[in-house]
Amino acid sequence: MNRYYSYLNSAKEIISAYKGEEPLSAYLKFFFASNKKYGSKDRKTIAHLCYCYFRLGKLAIKMELVDAVIAGLFLCSDSFNEILAFLKPEWNELIHLSVAEKLKKINIGYSITAVFPWNEQLSNGIDHDALCKSFTIQPDLFLRIRPGYERKIKESLSAAAIPYSVIGSACISLSNNSKVDNIIELDKNAVVQDLSSQRIGELMQVAINHLPSSISVWDCCAASGGKSILCYDLNPGIHLSVSDIRESMLANLRKRFAKAGIEKYKNFITDLSKSNKNTAAQYYDFIIADVPCSGSGTWSRTPEQLYFFNETRIEKYGSLQRKILTTVADGLKPGGFLLYITCSVFKEENEGVVEFIRAQKELELKSMKLFAGYNQKADTLFGALLYKPL
Repeated sequence: MNRYYSYLNSAKEIISAYKGEEPLSAYLKFFFASNKKYGSKDRKTIAHLCYCYFRLGKLAIKMELVDAVIAGLFLCSDSFNEILAFLKPEWNELIHLSVAEKLKKINIGYSITAVFPWNEQLSNGIDHDALCKSFTIQPDLFLRIRPGYERKIKESLSAAAIPYSVIGSACISLSNNSKVDNIIELDKNAVVQDLSSQRIGELMQVAINHLPSSISVWDCCAASGGKSILCYDLNPGIHLSVSDIRESMLANLRKRFAKAGIEKYKNFITDLSKSNKNTAAQYYDFIIADVPCSGSGTWSRTPEQLYFFNETRIEKYGSLQRKILTTVADGLKPGGFLLYITCSVFKEENEGVVEFIRAQKELELKSMKLFAGYNQKADTLFGALLYKPL
């Protein structure tokens, strides 16, 4: 039974040394590669304990480290856990309770909202309590089925005995640990894309419906190209340009586009935080701006970012986003649409930036949506569709 204390001590060692300067997954991979004594089950268990700790967010800081690890394990478990059965058998009997009820039982003096203490900074419509509870749950893996492959994808998953659920006509949700790489041709037949990211297509469709079939589209912060592929699937007749500040991202994008069958497009590196007259030399019917942000809508996937987050960064991201939109809006044709996207839950990055760019560039707001994924084991995204009058 000493192995349970060994697991706790190893988790404590990792948490104490980890400073959040790289993804926790990368840090754990390096740690275990440097410590060969851990077997497969050991690595899995210790990593899980670490993630349970960071899922408590700012609440974890208020507790003793080991106490927070055990409390996190309790709050993040919904079935029998052998470590809890040994260390806290009375808690294991309460594993079926809700997160709020569990917190009352362990009597640590805090509510679940202590996990994420920035209620006043949230975008309109976000349920603070539900958001905080969502950090204790591992989100699902989502696939967006590309047009024409619905039957093939479902048959492949069934043949491999991988459980899945269908959401709408083209979205598949699976357990986050599902291995689909070997049974699905990713990017050709289906794209790994969060549910809320897929729903951004609703705003894309509004723009596409108001524009001719052959339009120029600029995905200005394209990263690895997920939103571009979505837009292409909604209208294969687009003339696509993609850009990013990082060549590494564009290299990945080019590989994905090759698999996706997207052959005709322009790609270039640019720093949109700096005013660049060459950027506006080309005018576009539709600009997609999925901008750098706090990523706060995705923190249930990367809870270490919640733990280490400093709220002063909200203003820094807001400033960067305003600079980017000021630059790219100059490349928008009269009668064109600008789609602003973040994976943030903060008002300053969302509604605040929209109000700024509307006033600066005299754009009209056509639609603004918060895609709240925290009740669906998904990310939370914000989208605003803006129109440049003729």
